[in-house]
Order: sequence, then C-alpha cells, then structure tokens
Amino acid sequence: MNLLLGIETSCDETAAAVVADGRRLLSNVISSQFDIHAIYGGVVPELAAREHLRAIVPVVREALHRAGLGYRDVDAVGVTRGPGLIGALLVGVTYAKGLAASLRVPLLGVNHIEGHIHSVVLEQRAAGSDVEFPALALVVSGGHSHMFVVDRDERDSYSYRLLGRTRDDAAGEAYDKVAKLLGFGYPGGPVLDKLAPFGDPDGVPLPLTNMKGNRLDMSFSGLKTAVLRHVLGSNLHSEIEGRRELFAQGRPAIDVLQASASKECLDLIASFQRTVVRELQRRAEGAAEDELVESVIVSGGVAANSGLRKAFSSLSLPFYFPTLALSTDNAAMIAAAAYPRFLRGEFDGFDLEAQPSLRLA
Repeated sequence: MNLLLGIETSCDETAAAVVADGRRLLSNVISSQFDIHAIYGGVVPELAAREHLRAIVPVVREALHRAGLGYRDVDAVGVTRGPGLIGALLVGVTYAKGLAASLRVPLLGVNHIEGHIHSVVLEQRAAGSDVEFPALALVVSGGHSHMFVVDRDERDSYSYRLLGRTRDDAAGEAYDKVAKLLGFGYPGGPVLDKLAPFGDPDGVPLPLTNMKGNRLDMSFSGLKTAVLRHVLGSNLHSEIEGRRELFAQGRPAIDVLQASASKECLDLIASFQRTVVRELQRRAEGAAEDELVESVIVSGGVAANSGLRKAFSSLSLPFYFPTLALSTDNAAMIAAAAYPRFLRGEFDGFDLEAQPSLRLA
C-alpha cells in the first residue's frame, strides 16, 4: 500500500490529507480562514499566509492521526505548487520540502487546477468505478474558470488541452462580489445558492455573454456590472444596509437572511444564478459535442452549487461532480493527482518553486 500525504495552501484554507493507492481516502483535514477574511469582504493575502504558518503543523499532524499513521509511514509528499497566492503557496511548498527531506521520501509538486479534476477521479475509483476518457473538464471556483479536454493513456499519464477560460472574473468570484454588493457577506456564493430557489429566475433580465474570438472563453464581469446597475436603480439600498448591520454582529443564519431579503432581491439572486449556470452549461454542452468526449467532469468550489448540479443532470453524456466535501479546496485531490506521477517515478527536486501563475495547459 502506497500512502501519499497531500498538502494544500493555495489560498485561504490549510489542508492535509492521506490517500492510499490513489483511491482510498484515509483522512481529509481542512482549516478554514473564512471568519478572518470575512471582516475585510475577501481574502487578504498577507493574513492568509500568516494563518497557513500557524495552522500547517497541527493540520498535518491531525491528518496523520485520523489516518492512524505516523510521519514515518508516509511514502511521498504531494503539495500544491500553484496557481494561487504566492505567500500562501510558499508556506505549503516550504513545509512539504522540509518534511520530504526529513523523511527521505519523494516530493511531488501538483497543479491546483489538476487537483480539482482528480478529486473526481479519486472518488470514482474509491467507488470501484472510473471516469470515462477523453473527458471534458470544467473547473469553476473563486479563482478559476477553465475548460479542458482531459485524456489518459495506458501508463495512467494525463494530458490536458485548454479549450476556454474566463477573461476576467472567475464564476465563484462573481458570486462572492454580487453577494457582497447585496449585503450577504463573505464568502457569499453558498448563501446566494441557498436563497436562489426562493426567487423568480425570470424576474430580472440579465445578459448572456457572446465572446469575440474563442466562443468557449468566459466572462462574468459584465454580468456583475448588470447586477450593480439594477441595484443602483432599485429600492434595495435600505435592506442591504440592514444586512450589513446584521453581519457586523456575527454571521446570521440562512433563515434570518432570507427574511431580510425582499422579493425583488430574491428575484435578482435567482436570475443571477440562472445566468451563471447558463453561461457554464451552454459552453460545456457545445464543447462536449465538438470534441466528441465520453464524459463531463465539473469540479472546483462552484461545483457545490445546487443550481449547477441540477442543470448538468440533463446532459446526455455521463457526468461527474465531486462530493461537497471535495468540491472546495482540499488536500485529498492533491494527493490523488500526485499518485500517478509517484508510480512513474516522476519526482520533483528540492529546488521546487511556488508558481502563482502556473498553467495546466
């Protein structure tokens, strides 16, 4: 049995996990920084790095404890090398290098976006199944909105061909910015998803984006601006200020937030959610047809969105979403992505560097 320790510190969550043989999740520990960054309405890079420094040792120790293992049982260390915030990445990469050196085990740097794709591969294999390749992979989160064709050869080596990406805001970033605009705090994406079913998705006309050049590229800044213009011309200002006062006293329960939202606000949320889902769905469906793929993978933090999951259930192809636990940033996906390279002996040296703008393809 090969035991890989995964470490993830690309943004605002310190995570460690142990995965056996690339298919069995023995532990998955995440230390979130939501409460720290909520005060500022978004992630503060310097604070994120400091919190990673504070949390990484106890998080790794807890991951090993939950797996019933000691440090000497680890066969390799996989760590996110990018993309992400440079200070946050440096904490994980530096710790992983020191740990691998002290244990005299291989070090494997992993692309964070590739990790999100492998969260699905891990869970399918754990269930005794597998993803059908070639696959279309849509990775949507607060920092990324990318679409790839993913293929795998007989050596379990993966290739990635980029089809499209966002030219401005990522989908999850748009959710959080709209939530902040409407007074729902940070992170706001999950809140909007819970409130969307209570509104009319036809209540507020919002534009779809037709991209010049690569039609599979995405853009969410125009949609965000359309929501802002609607708010500026609405009667929502007093309720927005009221919600901000609620958040100043602590994070309100979802029923309190629902009660604070007018019909106009709920209709705007529902219309925004449906527009984002349509943007993603129509591109994925078109790309899947053009590329003749065998299946579709949707991963990343926005893959937890209930509206997106419901929309993709109408696909004619097999489709895969990670469980909610592995949709957001986690270290299990990093260990899973590192495992095929571990088997092939493709290790990194101790000159491994954090790369905040690392590309997958």
